[in-house]
Amino acid sequence: QVQLVESGGGLVQAGGSLRLSCAASGRTFSSYAMGWFRQAPGKEREFVAAISWSGSTTYYADSVKGRFTISRDNAKNTVYLQMNSLKPEDTAVYYCALRPGRLRVGAELYDYWGQGTQVTVSS
Repeated sequence: QVQLVESGGGLVQAGGSLRLSCAASGRTFSSYAMGWFRQAPGKEREFVAAISWSGSTTYYADSVKGRFTISRDNAKNTVYLQMNSLKPEDTAVYYCALRPGRLRVGAELYDYWGQGTQVTVSS
């Protein structure tokens, strides 16, 4: 089994920054992609960003492009999401997810999920 633990969420004012971390442990894979998703109250879970095993390929939702940066440290089995210029509409529970193999965007293609961390952006 794989365990994913997110951290770094919190309350921040609009225009501020937060850095989320997600540490993976347990079963290992030769390569795996990581993604960040979010779910706001009353809304469906949506894709935020994803990164390939090597880190050379990244994808972002249009809503966060230019403001969020995903990165990873494979030596630490950790993926990060640097969030800058935060907006109230970024308020959501943020989840990290892992899928063995190649990078994909769809949430249904990820096999392992963390418990989520709350991000609240005040106006």
